[in-house]
Amino acid sequence: MTKKSPKPTTPFRPLKISVLTVSDTRTLAEDTSGNALIELLQKAGHKLNKRLLVKDDVYQMRAVVSQWIADQETHAILITGGTGFYSRDSTPEAITPLFDKTIEGFGELFRQLSYEDIGTSTIQSRAVAGLANQTLIFCLPGSTGACRTAWNGILEEQLNSNHRPCNFVSMLLGPYKPPLHEV
Repeated sequence: MTKKSPKPTTPFRPLKISVLTVSDTRTLAEDTSGNALIELLQKAGHKLNKRLLVKDDVYQMRAVVSQWIADQETHAILITGGTGFYSRDSTPEAITPLFDKTIEGFGELFRQLSYEDIGTSTIQSRAVAGLANQTLIFCLPGSTGACRTAWNGILEEQLNSNHRPCNFVSMLLGPYKPPLHEV
């Protein structure tokens, strides 16, 4: 089954997206996953709002994400790291209590796409997504390949206002209202 390209029916509506890297071992200078997400979101026409790196600590993650979801300038948050099955991986435990709604299909679809690359190892991925205070939150694995898989296979389309039959943009920004000169 081939995907159809979106037919622009409205102007592209860029989102302000923040990127949070969760790592006990990396620095921002070594953060290839965060860098990849920033490159991909900017290439798609979105704007980087904020970027941080925190240790894999439930309360540090919650503090940062809580601030970002309270900031009306943040439309979406991409979190990379801490979604594995090791004892230190705690991103889902930190972030899911903040969700108003869970996007069940995100983790399911991510693991389906990942299976093509890493086989049954995808069973250990705990990628999750949800909505909190009208802000989308996507928790991705820390591997650069997994971040690219999530962006290219899911996020690029779902964060594109022209993707049909549905996307998340109008939910975040409201329905498109053309300027008076276009009416």
